[in-house]
Amino acid sequence: MDLELAGKHVLVTGGSKGIGLACARGFLQEGARVSLVARNEETLAAAALSLADARPDAERLVATYACDLGDPQAAVQLVERVEKAHGPVDVLVNSAGAARRSPPDELDAAKWHAAMQAKYFTYIHVMDPVVKRMAARGAGVIVNVVGAGGKVASPIHLAGGAANAALMLASAGLANAYAARGVRVNVVNPGPVMTERLQEGLLADARLQGISPEEARARTDARQPMGRLAEAREIADAVVFLASVRASYVTGAVLAMDGAAVPTVI
Repeated sequence: MDLELAGKHVLVTGGSKGIGLACARGFLQEGARVSLVARNEETLAAAALSLADARPDAERLVATYACDLGDPQAAVQLVERVEKAHGPVDVLVNSAGAARRSPPDELDAAKWHAAMQAKYFTYIHVMDPVVKRMAARGAGVIVNVVGAGGKVASPIHLAGGAANAALMLASAGLANAYAARGVRVNVVNPGPVMTERLQEGLLADARLQGISPEEARARTDARQPMGRLAEAREIADAVVFLASVRASYVTGAVLAMDGAAVPTVI
């Protein structure tokens, strides 16, 4: 299946690791040009090197930009720099930011604000200038990777879950607002994914329980309906498809990718 992404310019936030990096690889393999954004220049450089085997001309197709997307002005300037250097952004993939988990008794106003800043506003600060530029050109796709915690309230993830829920609503609203102007906006809603961050959590859990990391992984896998966690590349495959012309009538959708952990129709 030809996804017709060759030559497209894709901007990936949170692109230095995890799902964002897997998305970058997927787009590269389709022949797209990819601009990676993250806060740390060193991790971005490592990410670019890790993509060298995606295709023979990967080095030519990848650019990196260090930016703190929590700063709205910096985000606008980033979009201007990226488009000046590589042309209009055809696809925006947001995969940056994560809110800290806290027991409810440890939450205070500052932590609720921090959660919104870490997840919600890092996406909004980029989406706002990009969606308007796309609309002015009459074409564009935005895919937001938003954790499943925005659908199911967890006692230790209330602030972050609230940010995710707000982001899903904003995405659906923008999809409706800009559909007539050629812009599609969708959400991919993963559950637990085997990323570096989750692996670190498994190691901490193993130490806490006095078991091996392998046993901690086996127990986590056993709790999943499919018997395993998702791989980042599997989430990326869905993102790449939604960004393509093969999904040309899909907009305003929230695609659950939790392996049926929450069997609901909502």
